[in-house]
Amino acid sequence: MSSIKTFKPKSEEECASIILEGSGFEILGGGTRAIGKLDGIECNILSTSAMSGIIDYEPAEMVMIAKAGTPIADIEKALAKGKQRMIFEPLDYRTLLGTKGKPTIGGLIASNASGPRRFVAGACRDSFLGARFVNGKGDAIKAGGRVMKNVTGLDLIKLLAGSWGTLALMTEVTFKVVPQVETEATLVLHGLSNEKAAQAMAAAMATSCEVTGAAHLPENIAAGFKDVAGKSATLLRLEGFENSVKIRIEKLQTILSAFGEQSVLNNKQTTAVWADVRDVKPFSSSKDKPVWRASVAPMAGHHLVSELGAENAFFDWQGGLVWLQMDEAPEADKVRSAIAKLGGGHATLIRATDEQRQSAQVFQPENAAVTVISKRIREQFDPMGKYYTGRMG
Repeated sequence: MSSIKTFKPKSEEECASIILEGSGFEILGGGTRAIGKLDGIECNILSTSAMSGIIDYEPAEMVMIAKAGTPIADIEKALAKGKQRMIFEPLDYRTLLGTKGKPTIGGLIASNASGPRRFVAGACRDSFLGARFVNGKGDAIKAGGRVMKNVTGLDLIKLLAGSWGTLALMTEVTFKVVPQVETEATLVLHGLSNEKAAQAMAAAMATSCEVTGAAHLPENIAAGFKDVAGKSATLLRLEGFENSVKIRIEKLQTILSAFGEQSVLNNKQTTAVWADVRDVKPFSSSKDKPVWRASVAPMAGHHLVSELGAENAFFDWQGGLVWLQMDEAPEADKVRSAIAKLGGGHATLIRATDEQRQSAQVFQPENAAVTVISKRIREQFDPMGKYYTGRMG
């Protein structure tokens, strides 16, 4: 019989009590992003699902405070009423991983999940202003606030973003939001090779057209997108007021005319295609195949795919984010060696079987200096090792 217990505290005080009395906790929000957990590990579940609700939101202040277990759907519904949004365009792993449940704001921040707009608007952590959290000693701590401040030394808030629940349990989060745009459109360049697409995206980013999305779908990937199927598709998104978007699209078309065939996606088509890019929909049907999320220099992305001989890959963030679907094994050493050869970066194994996770480190291995710093940070947050570190290393 399993000795694993699931705790669903309803308050910060209850969280502190549970942490003080127990050990070996895996923090869980909606259970949609657990990419580092190994099945078979005896680890109690500490869920934030019972701590849900928006605490404070005034659209005029462009700041929201919510309990960590609040579903993203509730956050976005409230923001829509205020005609606002989260600028970093959070991705939803359910399509790729086949997970159920509801993504939560705490899980979103803990995983630093950032979508296509990240390369121009910043990551999730850049919108993260403050939090209340319980550390491994059971202390309830408040850090940050309602405004962005300059910080000398380690910023506790930034450390929590992307820590995957290995440092502390967030109970409440504060983050900034931005106004919605009036409309959006996408210029599509058809039939470009991966290398030519990288050149086109770089040329687009060098203009004053304010591109907020730059992705490339090779022909086999584009085939799954009804509005761009037929040839490879290089996607360049513009957002803003309708007249401004129209003028900037026309300007971008002229500047990039040498790259060949073009078309333009309207507002509805743009919303749909970028949601599919964001949520990695092209790889959603082959749940048994490993998927890597590799981050490299923008002009190195196509070289990485070529070096690996990868047949199933596409590019976001102007080519700097490469989504790779492997045929069989993750081949972690091969992927990370290729990245190192191209000047560095990092790769995270987002989807894999339990057996594959046993042999391939999910997160990018840290160098010796970073390992020392990480160890010291964890010792300060969690000196008694209350929180499960999984495949963080």
